[in-house]
Amino acid sequence: MRAQLQARLTELTRDHQLGQGRLAELDREQAALRETLLRISGAMQVLEELLGTANTNGQQAGSETAAAH
Repeated sequence: MRAQLQARLTELTRDHQLGQGRLAELDREQAALRETLLRISGAMQVLEELLGTANTNGQQAGSETAAAH
């Protein structure tokens, strides 16, 4: 009986260590994904601002052209 309990404890200890390792790996993956999403979000914001500026400049240029005629 004691040998069975010891074997089960050894098995559970190993499973626990594997689980801890996997959890650490997932934490690293999550951090990397958050960084990637942050960079993408920043790039999107820059493009949106550039497009907004381009639209504003385009509208101003269009109204200036119309006023000159």
